[in-house]
Amino acid sequence: MSTADTVRSAHAQPVSNTSARDLEANAVYRKVLWRIMPFLMLCYIVAFIDRANIGFAKLHFVTDLGFNDAIYGIGAGIFYVGYILFEVPSNMVLHKNGVRQTLLRIMVLWGVFSAGMAFMQTSTHFYVMRFLLGAAEAGMFPGMLLYLTYWVPLNRRARFNALFTASIPLAGMLGGPLSGWLMHTFEGVAGMKGWQWMFIVEGLPACALGLVAYFYLQDGPASAKWLTASQKNIITEDLAKSVSASKNGGEHSYMDAIRDPKLYWLSGMGIAVLVSTGGVFFWLPTIIRKSGIDNVMTIGILSVIPFLIALIVQYMNARHSDRTGERRWHVAIPAFCAAIGWASLPSVQSNVPLSLLMLTLATAGTLGLTGPFWTLPSSFLSGKAAAGGIALLSTFAGLGSVFSPMLVGWLSSTTGSLAMGQYYFAALMLFGAVTLLIGVKPEALVKPATAK
Repeated sequence: MSTADTVRSAHAQPVSNTSARDLEANAVYRKVLWRIMPFLMLCYIVAFIDRANIGFAKLHFVTDLGFNDAIYGIGAGIFYVGYILFEVPSNMVLHKNGVRQTLLRIMVLWGVFSAGMAFMQTSTHFYVMRFLLGAAEAGMFPGMLLYLTYWVPLNRRARFNALFTASIPLAGMLGGPLSGWLMHTFEGVAGMKGWQWMFIVEGLPACALGLVAYFYLQDGPASAKWLTASQKNIITEDLAKSVSASKNGGEHSYMDAIRDPKLYWLSGMGIAVLVSTGGVFFWLPTIIRKSGIDNVMTIGILSVIPFLIALIVQYMNARHSDRTGERRWHVAIPAFCAAIGWASLPSVQSNVPLSLLMLTLATAGTLGLTGPFWTLPSSFLSGKAAAGGIALLSTFAGLGSVFSPMLVGWLSSTTGSLAMGQYYFAALMLFGAVTLLIGVKPEALVKPATAK
């Protein structure tokens, strides 16, 4: 071989190795995705159905129990009181003890409390059970986002986050028809109301899933027997690169998260997206009914449409965000769209097709931003700071969700209309987008290498 050939060969070798490594890494993360994501999504679908099914139960139980929209709003919001109080501790426990023990505790308790909603008789019962449900579920959402940071590097994380948060529209697509069918079909069975059967049938599966999670999941790649040693090395190397790429490099402490102003700027968008998501789930059935549809099964079927479109938008937006490495505008633009949808709803309330169109815009905009948004904390935090920071951000978001359902319920009872509540959701989405763009500058974030 000539000297020139040797030089050319030496220069060509790294390109070949890099290409082979990328192909192997793609295969590894596909394996991770198919192994853990379907189960995590199933768990969160059940969680969100159990959290939000009062939106359908409201169509009947407020009359059966003598409640009004103000009482309903308090019960919807008090869920987040328990959620907030236990969210950060739950995520720190997960970081210390692992996902298996944490999910077992969370899912068994929330399944019991969700099913227990069937036996409430007074507003006090309603408030207590919603508080306990929130306390039991605390840590589920931020815990799963944290868990993904143990498996997936930053440049691939938006798509994984989006797949996980796709559980929310999937819960809407499945939960709406299921809740409507259960309430319609089981009305009067064994002397119980349809909404009571709905709480029982939708609540108890969480207990079984908690037991399955304990035996099925691993706390991290190191304990995954279904990965080879070389596959574990690829994940370890990629995660190390993500950590070293952070602004200060290395591990951050929980105090680093508390002291970082970017986390507080992000909280504006966090509050907006969680409140708007709650608005969709807690009030969508009522909005559809007010447009002129009375049959609960029909309402359940129509509720699929906004969530189906949101599911598509959610994945496409996250995929594009990963490909370009851009996060901020992939959050802000859907937020602006959601604001338009919410603000337009009052003027088309009596028109079923237009109401569904605006509901779809609000839902797709709200849920479409979730993948890129929840990658942002881990773009500048790592280790314990990521665990605490994600939970802290989710806690801040929950603060708005404590008071917002109460406010919207009070406005509805006082004015006899949901219009003011819808304007409120629109204003929050605008506020969230603006605070994100102002307070979190592009240069402050790690721009991940674009995904292959």
